Amino acid sequence: MCCKLLRCPDRTCASAGLTFSPKAEQWLAPPRVALDWDLFAWIGHHRFARHWSVPLICAELADAFQIVFSPDAIELYIARYERMIAARHQDPAHLADAYANIVDVVLSIDGLQPEKGHQVLYVVRELNAGRVWFAMPLLSSAALEIETLLVRARDIAAALGKPVRAWVSDKQDAFLSGIAKVFPQVPHRLCKIHFVRALAKQTHAEDSHTKVTMRKKVRGLREIERAVLVAMRPPTHEPIEPALPAITSGVTADAPPQSEADDVATHVAPSATEVPLAATASIGPNNVASSSSQAAWTGLVLDYCAATRGILNDDQGSTLDPPGVRMARALEAVKVGDRRTNAAPSLARIRSSYRNV
Repeated sequence: MCCKLLRCPDRTCASAGLTFSPKAEQWLAPPRVALDWDLFAWIGHHRFARHWSVPLICAELADAFQIVFSPDAIELYIARYERMIAARHQDPAHLADAYANIVDVVLSIDGLQPEKGHQVLYVVRELNAGRVWFAMPLLSSAALEIETLLVRARDIAAALGKPVRAWVSDKQDAFLSGIAKVFPQVPHRLCKIHFVRALAKQTHAEDSHTKVTMRKKVRGLREIERAVLVAMRPPTHEPIEPALPAITSGVTADAPPQSEADDVATHVAPSATEVPLAATASIGPNNVASSSSQAAWTGLVLDYCAATRGILNDDQGSTLDPPGVRMARALEAVKVGDRRTNAAPSLARIRSSYRNV
């Protein structure tokens, strides 16, 4: 559609020289935007509900609708969409409808800092309805600036006619003093997540020390894997040449490099030579076991090494399930899991548990 912009022809008019849009334009498209309301809402929905990137939105508009927009134009429209959504959530009439059946409100405040040195975004959220009332970036966390946010929250609660039953936050000094001043009769409680984190500080320290201790005991995986890979190689029938004099008197530039098998035999740690699995006895070069049995046992040893490495590298966990406890539990499963069953089911469980590690 083509929208004709108008100017007042009267030179004596107070609006002379100004450009005006037709009144009907606001029902078709947002102000100063080159697309209609439907496409504007489509961009915002795909960006925030479906988490599409800006280049993906541009490509979809060009492919599906033959509409070409630059990425900076899409970013500008997304910013306006965000402001409109924020204004909608803070609309007094819309907010009153959301809290029509709620007797009182429970408020929380916390600061979110994307990176060190950037502004901290302080968010005030109501917990009964699960709504964010407002968010404001602050350069400083001084008590006076935090108090401004608390006063604004008090005004919103007063406009809704809902009493504030409680506040929830961490133990930041500005929060403690500001809530006590602006809401003198309202209980102030510590956030559960912050409470559990503070309670578990000593536990996390002990858990980290336990992980280091376990990793010191479980060593030699790489040496075992290298020894198995060397044993899996097919034997060569080439005649063995006598050793060159340069090997005994000192390696020179013309001397052949040391073979990988000699390197493994020389540098394998004592703990690695004591392979905990009796299966490795059947993979030596002098063993007379069949090739199929040898392949099965060597594959089993490599799988156990991979599973053990996955256990040692697993740092996932939570406050109530620390990673050190998870590591000890998994290592114990590897240690005693085959005493009651054969090796294959236990290994299948280990591989399924640590497939993505």
